Amino acid sequence: MTILIDQPELGSQPEKLYSETIELVLDGGFPVPKDGFMAPEINSFGNSFRDYDAESERQKTVEEFYRINHINQTYDFVKKMREAYGKLDRVEMSIWECCELLNDVIDDSDPDLDEPQIEHLLQTAEAIRKDYPNEDWLHLTGLIHDLGKVLLHPSFGELPQWAVVGDTFPVGCAFDEANVHHKYFKENPDYNNPHYSTKNGIYSEGCGLDNVMISWGHDDYMYLVAKENKSTLPPAALFIIRYHSFYPLHRYGAYKHLMNEEDVENLKWLHIFNKYDLYSKSKVRIDVEKVKPYYLSLIEKYFPAKLRW
Repeated sequence: MTILIDQPELGSQPEKLYSETIELVLDGGFPVPKDGFMAPEINSFGNSFRDYDAESERQKTVEEFYRINHINQTYDFVKKMREAYGKLDRVEMSIWECCELLNDVIDDSDPDLDEPQIEHLLQTAEAIRKDYPNEDWLHLTGLIHDLGKVLLHPSFGELPQWAVVGDTFPVGCAFDEANVHHKYFKENPDYNNPHYSTKNGIYSEGCGLDNVMISWGHDDYMYLVAKENKSTLPPAALFIIRYHSFYPLHRYGAYKHLMNEEDVENLKWLHIFNKYDLYSKSKVRIDVEKVKPYYLSLIEKYFPAKLRW
């Protein structure tokens, strides 16, 4: 694995989980409910999922994260980051090597999870595998969807959390009130920019999300890695990877006026995926070595042995 670090400049930085009736245990010891995956009612901290107002040990950290994120994620910032990281000239490594790097990463924007990311990736993938056994591309998507979070790793440049994780949203148009902690956008330089402050902004209705600039983070980065390394994953997989943190869209229906027909079709798969991405976050542990051979076979099927990152 070859690592080169050259960061662009950044702005200011700053237990009952499943149905009791269990029919099957997948490789690695992941329990699944008899009638398919059932979403738990509470997260690892005893609160409802994505409850950004609940008093918990992470709530203050999460809100401060979004304050900084909303101030700094401007159209110009996103453009600069896409240009810099789109060169994919920092790292050469395999998909599994990237998974292992995530053992040291915890996402400060997530109110539901404080485990290393590799646990969440495998929880997601194994839950999908049970309910959609014939969609191996979806299993692999579950495994790799958060790999862009290696941008947080010290050996990878260690970008600040606000530039890597958290809910994503379009830049270049008005910030919809469906965005969590919307109030902090008022300090974003784009908030009062007449070019960016209308509903469509610099875009046109129905232009397609592929033509819309989305706040910079691990989603867009992993999408660029997969696309530029000629992954053979289907378009729906790339859509999931790119927009799985776009909660204002797939949870609240905001920004739909920017979508085209292809986006509408791919969004159906993202809605399916999101249930597993969000609600598989739990204290259930996965035996990595038992499931590793299966996922290595999928990686070999859909990706080259080494990728540019």
